Amino acid sequence: MRLEINDIHVFYGKIEAIKGISVVVNQGEIVTLIGANGAGKTTTLKTISGLRKLSSGTIIFDGQDISNLSAHERVELGISQVPEGRGIFPGMTVLENLEIGKYFRKNRNAEMAEDIERVYTLFPRLKERINQAGGTLSGGEQQMLAIGRALMARPKVLLLDEPSMGLAPMMIQNIFNIITEINKSGTTILLVEQNAQQALQRAHRAYVLETGSVVKEAKASDLLNDPAVRAAYLGTGADHAI
Repeated sequence: MRLEINDIHVFYGKIEAIKGISVVVNQGEIVTLIGANGAGKTTTLKTISGLRKLSSGTIIFDGQDISNLSAHERVELGISQVPEGRGIFPGMTVLENLEIGKYFRKNRNAEMAEDIERVYTLFPRLKERINQAGGTLSGGEQQMLAIGRALMARPKVLLLDEPSMGLAPMMIQNIFNIITEINKSGTTILLVEQNAQQALQRAHRAYVLETGSVVKEAKASDLLNDPAVRAAYLGTGADHAI
C-alpha cells in the first residue's frame, strides 16, 4: 500500500490554496504535515479524502488513480478521515455513531461486532458510554469517538486532522498514545497536527508546508532537531501549537 499525492493544485474560487504539493505515504508509516494556519494542511487532507476537488495533479492509492473518485468510493478503497472538529453526530448515541462508520462497507453487518469490540478495546471509556448521546461527551471523548468511527471502516490509511485541538494536556498524551498503537497494529496514518512537538515525536517522516507548498521534507526526528523548524514551530522546545 502506498499513497502518492503528485503535484496537486486546489482552488477556493480564484484563490489557489494548494500550489503543487507532492507527498508520499508508505505502508506502515506515520507521516505528518506541519505548518502555520493557512498553509494548506487541512485542504490537503480534504483533497485526499475527496471532499475538495483537484484542479490538476493526481492522487494514486494502492496503484490506482483515485483523483476523480467520490469521497465514499475512497472510503470503500480504504481511506478514512477524522475531520478537524471531530464531526460526530451529537444527537446519536456512541453506538449509533460507530455504526455509521461502517455504512459504506459491503460486509458491514458480518464485521460489526468485531470492529466495535476493537474500538472499545482502544477506547474503554466509549464502552462505558455506549448509549450516551455523542453531544454530551467531553471533548476528549468526542475525539475518541471520531477516531473510533473512522476505524470502523477498516481503513488502510487514516487521515487525522488536528486530533489534539482543544484537549487538556493529559488527554492529548492519551490520544497520541492511541494513535501510535493504531499505527503499530497496521494502519498507516497521515497526520495534520497543531502540536508540532507531539507530531514530530510520533511520526516517521514529515513535510513542512508554507502557503500551499512543501518547503521541507525529512525524517521527523531530523525536523524535530532542525533549528529553523524549532524556531518557527516549536518555540523554545516546549509543546507549541501552530
